[in-house]
Amino acid sequence: MSYTYDTWVAALAEMIVDDPANPDFQAQLPSCIDYAEQRIYSELDLLSTVVRTATHIAAAQRDFALPTQGGRFVVVNGINLITPASAQNASSGKRNQLVPASRDYLDAVGGDNTFIGVPTNYAMITDQNIIVGPAWPDQQYLLEVVGTVRPAPLDPTVNTSTFLTNFLPQVWFAATMVFMTGWQQNFGSQSDNPQMAQSWESQYKTLSAAVNIEEQRKRYAAGAWASLSPTPAATPTR
Repeated sequence: MSYTYDTWVAALAEMIVDDPANPDFQAQLPSCIDYAEQRIYSELDLLSTVVRTATHIAAAQRDFALPTQGGRFVVVNGINLITPASAQNASSGKRNQLVPASRDYLDAVGGDNTFIGVPTNYAMITDQNIIVGPAWPDQQYLLEVVGTVRPAPLDPTVNTSTFLTNFLPQVWFAATMVFMTGWQQNFGSQSDNPQMAQSWESQYKTLSAAVNIEEQRKRYAAGAWASLSPTPAATPTR
């Protein structure tokens, strides 16, 4: 079943045997949400976190700050330069894929603006800034950035459900239980067995491993680069 903020809080309180109105319990919920979301998003390469956002790079400037209107990029998967320069969106022009390169290479072969034209490469300078080259842009071009972002967190009023609570509720709940059982310092049991927090950690890892395989299938990156579940009989590449 999927969760909303309220149903998740109720289920969490019931599982750890606490009063959902307990101020101490309520005070831990923001940290619990942050722990679970950041852990899942960083450990699972979820296709649902990929966005495409475009903005212009100035003429005769090789520095470019990643756009933020779709969210802050965590990982850049690729960058497309849209031609012609008059194109106002990616759909009205041609995508020209920029090839990742090192900063050292672009500094060596395109370190000043005496060489202008259409850039063919980019290099990461910080996690939110790149340079393009070897040619510096001869016109103002639209750059489309494709990559992963952190979705808006679960919230009791504005964002009462997320992709995780709707489509990965089992992984979400297990991750939040890891945090809450640790907060309780309850290493007693899931069901009268020792090591409750460790039990939920093991449960989370089992569930997230299955989801990770499914995410690779979505990308056609499973066995033999297909969308089928991995099988020992089909491990050789095609």
